[in-house]
Formats: sequence, C-alpha cells, structure tokens
Amino acid sequence: MSETADSPQKPYLSILDLTKMFGDFTALKDISLDIFEGEFVCFLGPSGCGKTTLLRAIAGLDIQTSGRIEQADRDISALPPSERDFGIVFQSYALFPNLTVLKNVSYGLDNKKMPKDAIASRVTELLDLVGMPEQGDKYPAQLSGGQQQRVALARALATSPGLLLLDEPLSALDAKVRVHLRHEVKQLQHKLGVTTIMVTHDQEEALTMADRIVVMNQGVIEQIGTPTDIYRSPISPFVADFVGTMNFLPAMASGNGTVSLGGAKLTVDEGMDGFDGGEPVTLSFRPEDVNAREMENGNGNGNSLQTHVASLEFLGSFYRAGLSIVDDGDTVFTADFSVNLIRDLGIAEGSSLTVALPAEQLRVYSRDS
Repeated sequence: MSETADSPQKPYLSILDLTKMFGDFTALKDISLDIFEGEFVCFLGPSGCGKTTLLRAIAGLDIQTSGRIEQADRDISALPPSERDFGIVFQSYALFPNLTVLKNVSYGLDNKKMPKDAIASRVTELLDLVGMPEQGDKYPAQLSGGQQQRVALARALATSPGLLLLDEPLSALDAKVRVHLRHEVKQLQHKLGVTTIMVTHDQEEALTMADRIVVMNQGVIEQIGTPTDIYRSPISPFVADFVGTMNFLPAMASGNGTVSLGGAKLTVDEGMDGFDGGEPVTLSFRPEDVNAREMENGNGNGNSLQTHVASLEFLGSFYRAGLSIVDDGDTVFTADFSVNLIRDLGIAEGSSLTVALPAEQLRVYSRDS
C-alpha cells in the first residue's frame, strides 16, 4: 500500500516496495511510503507489526531484503548507517555512562573533527534548546529519565541531521513525564523543522504528536492519514479497534443505506456500497458518539434505540455506560457520557434510556473482516 500526500512538493524520503525477511518470516511486505520535508510521521502498531524493523531499515541497521530507500534524491538502500544522514534516539537512551552530558552531546561532533570552539558553541546551543543549560558537567546516572532522554535528543540533533528517528523514545518514562516530554519534543521538532519519524505503540502519543500516522499490522501498512483521518475514518476493523475505543455490533444490511440492529432500522451515511440487503455486517461507532441529549430534547435524527443501562463506570471526567438494546438484550454496547449529562438526565444502572446513533458517525464492515 502506498500513499502520496496531497502536495506538489517532492518527497524527502521515499520507501519503495520494501520487504524484509528473517529466514522464512516476512517482517515487512512490499512497503511503499513517501515522507515530506519537515513532517512528523508516527509508525503506530502493536508489538511485532514491523514498525521498528521499518525504522531500522531506514537507518541501515537492518538492511532490507528487497526494495529501495531514497533520501533527498539519493539512493541510500545499501549504505551503512555511518553514510546516511540521520540522528537516532532509542527507548533506552543509550548514553555513554562514563561521559558527562557535554561529552555525550559532543560525541558526533568530535568524530567529525570540528574545531573545539565550534563544538562548545553547538553543545551550549543544544543544551539550551532542550532546557538543560546547567547540566553539562553531570553524568547520566545523576539525571532523571526525562533529563537523560533530553540529552539523547540533543546528541541526535548535534550534527544537524536531515532526518530524526525516534524509536519509542518516551515509553520508559512515567506517565506524567511522558505527557510533558511529548509536548516538548513536538515543539522542538516544529521549531527546527527537521523531518521526523517516531515509532510508538501508544495511540495517544501518535494522535497528539504526528502530522501523519502510518498504522501497521503484520508487516503491512493498514492505513496512512492525519490523526483525525485515522480516528474518525478508520478503513478497517483493525485500525478502528487499535486507535481509540470502538463498538462492533452484529447487524444486517437492509438496503437503501440502512442496517437493522435490535429491531431498529438505522441510516448509515457512508460505507454501505457493496452490501446487499440481508447480508450480515458489522456496525461500528465510537462510545462518545452515542447521543442521549438530542433524544431527550426531541431532536433525534431517527437513528434511535431503546436501551437499558446495564452498567455505569465512573472514570473521573466522564462515565462509561454499558447499554443493552431492549429488543436484543444480548447486544450490549459502550457509551461515554459527561458527568453533567448523567446528573441532568438522572441516568443510573437499571434505568431506561433512549439514545441516537448519528448516521454520519456509523461505519459498516464486512462481518468476516
């Protein structure tokens, strides 16, 4: 699968029909992808989907079995890492424990035999950039995890690479530091304009940081798109299920853009092409799209369901309700309601509730997919 952004500009990095085999195991299969200058792209997927293998192929750490990689109009497919133009940050930081922060950051510059005053100036600039101007004389063991990752980022950027590769750089940090640092990394990338690829299995990380997300599964690309595209318009059940929370309910295509669910006929705005009347389908929608307020006000769009509140779970800023369909008690789906809505409508476990499922938020997939 390939995708070219809707832009006349030429790709900065092109991956063409890339395959990677480990013995008889196919880790990557016919991957094609264009990445544009200044983009922040996330490779997202579960463990074993091939995202890190793809990053390592781009870096030359694991040469592909077949296919081509071009960076800035230069074929780098067979080049060793030392001859490719990138900086890389690993999950484990990989700092030299016996070197100070200054020496860690200057390591790549020292190897390039740059003048000492130029190195000192560049290191000072980078430590200022990552918010650690006073930490140069410390050793990695004296730093927190977040500080070590900042140093690793400064070291990766020291030689002004054309491409920044981030291999799950925040996953070893605790939740609060991770949220703070992902904002800092995105701001830094935007400020420098460096083309960046980040590998992550964290959907929230990808949604908040990426310009485009590449969702991977079993060595192939499932979908490429903006965070909004991926979340609101998933093209497969895998993407819908992996990114965010999604309801999947067995339904029946009824023809004329409708499906039957629990005795109700629901209109679906998109995705009904190719489904015959009477064909089993899977109906999907996000919990936050279940609408109880409009039905209470008499403004429902016709896609109404009579339900019982089977369960109610308080999650701080909202409640997660399990709703069973009155005419089909075996079918239970999840709905997310604000604390105010729960209070205003008096929703409680065991109560009856009429909800609407907006036609524009419903998606239909083949039952066997």
